[in-house]
Amino acid sequence: MSDDFAPRPTPPMDVLDPACPSRIVFGRIGERWTMFVILALADGRPKRFTDLKARVGVVTAKVLTETLRALEADGLVSRQAFRESPPRVEYTLTELGCSLLEPIQAMREWAEQHVPELLASRERAAVASGE
Repeated sequence: MSDDFAPRPTPPMDVLDPACPSRIVFGRIGERWTMFVILALADGRPKRFTDLKARVGVVTAKVLTETLRALEADGLVSRQAFRESPPRVEYTLTELGCSLLEPIQAMREWAEQHVPELLASRERAAVASGE
């Protein structure tokens, strides 16, 4: 067997290293609508596009479509199209997508618990700056 096909050791991941590929994960999760879509799919039941749009809220159809395509490309969301008239498409979390539920739920709980403190801090900053 040639060395061209030998497995190469994986370098250690460090998300703070600008060259580290693990940054793409932070980029995906940090995109504006990603966490909302994942939370909307968290109950494990397939959702149609209109159901997701209603659950997520003010996202435009174009942006939701782009977000779903990116999540599907990353293996976090599964898309199933049915040959029906009218066509039906359903989205679910993949196993990989489900593995994000625990950390995202922790962030949700933190946000919901601490939003009063953040809003109060913003208000103090606005008053201090004369806004």
